[in-house]
Amino acid sequence: MQRALAAAQAGVIDVLLVYRVDRLTRSLRDLVTLLDDLDHAGVVFRSATEPFDTATAMGRRLAQMLGMFAQFERDTIIDRVIAGMERKAAAGKWKGGRRPFGYQVDTTVQALVPDPAEAAVVRLIIELYTRDRIGARNIASTLNGRGHRTTTAGRWSAHQVLRVLSNRVYLGELSFRRITATGCHPPIIEQTTFDEAQQLLSARGEDHAKRAASGSDYLPTGLIRCPACGSAMLSTRAHGKTKTYRYYCCFRRTRYDTAACGGQRIDADAIEQAVTSALVGFYGHQHDLIANAIAAAQASHTAAHDSRRAELAAIERELARTGVAIDRYLAAFESGTLEPEDLAGRLAQLKARSRQLAARRNELAAQLAETLTARTPATLRQVADHIAVIVTSGSHSQRKALVEALVAKVKITGPGRIVPVFRVPQSEKDAAAHTTTSARSPESSVRALANLVGPVGFEPTLAGT
Repeated sequence: MQRALAAAQAGVIDVLLVYRVDRLTRSLRDLVTLLDDLDHAGVVFRSATEPFDTATAMGRRLAQMLGMFAQFERDTIIDRVIAGMERKAAAGKWKGGRRPFGYQVDTTVQALVPDPAEAAVVRLIIELYTRDRIGARNIASTLNGRGHRTTTAGRWSAHQVLRVLSNRVYLGELSFRRITATGCHPPIIEQTTFDEAQQLLSARGEDHAKRAASGSDYLPTGLIRCPACGSAMLSTRAHGKTKTYRYYCCFRRTRYDTAACGGQRIDADAIEQAVTSALVGFYGHQHDLIANAIAAAQASHTAAHDSRRAELAAIERELARTGVAIDRYLAAFESGTLEPEDLAGRLAQLKARSRQLAARRNELAAQLAETLTARTPATLRQVADHIAVIVTSGSHSQRKALVEALVAKVKITGPGRIVPVFRVPQSEKDAAAHTTTSARSPESSVRALANLVGPVGFEPTLAGT
């Protein structure tokens, strides 16, 4: 078409001939524009199978009417295709398109079935992200280094890894537009593991700096704010003649100049050594501070119970109303007063709403049942032992996972002074499940700490500077 229009504008042709109008375009707006362009170029438009002459007013009107019918046919086809895909999605069948990595398509039943080799790679991605706290870019590098390839036989990228981490198809779900169906095919990932991955994705995606907490060789990336302007401190390097110097530098100063922020660069080696040393010493000796932090967390947790109970009661009422609505739609369908296609869309919406409400209800019930208990010295010594093993003999990725698990943030309070904010063990039950009398490997220490730490954070104002 572009070559034909160029020839018309150059005066090379005097007639543009098509088999039918809908072979040129199925958009009425495009047809009107094309006819105007041809008219200005002095070119006549003809159809081999349709009797009109664009040299006359009646012929141009007939051509536009044929274009309108072509667009109507196109829109009808689109509506029918979408309706068919919606019916497939509501029935839990694969609606077509490129298969997701980890599954093959069983064409006999139009459903996804796990591919054993690819499913193992999906589980590896989830484990590296949730257990070892390795970021998407580093995971892609690991997969490529081990010879794993995507569905198109290409190399893995960070974007493709993130798509795997956030794709609910691995829970056995299928979605199309506003329709979501569960239990459509065997899941590859457990719900709890998937939820943990989503929490990490959300935490790392809140600001630019947290995204860097992945495969770099900087430990507390995303945990430090500039003391001068409050912006994120990013990892930077300076290359000397014989050595590479590692720093943390203000984001505004790096992106703009010292006029935007006059904050100084901070030696990365010094701050990382201070953080890990403070971590070991704190869990080994500052048990009174931990007890005070847990007491404050208990008081805050109890104070929030009234609002949780009120929200739980409201959700229970909404769940009951949603259940009544579902029953009403099903009764109408059984009596023959509701068509199947009308039922499918609305029923899917109500079920999706019911699942959301049930998930929030369970979350509130768990929060109301949860109790925070004081940690015994034995538990804290166990945590300190885990930390010491990872700091002294763990790999860089394991030390990075340690800092991400136990350090909430690092405050810079003055020249050469920092105050890290730590997290504490979640419960005595979790600690007891991981107690051992023998020395742990760095790998097992990382896994144990993932279960030992919880969301309680506090500032060790008497230590860690």
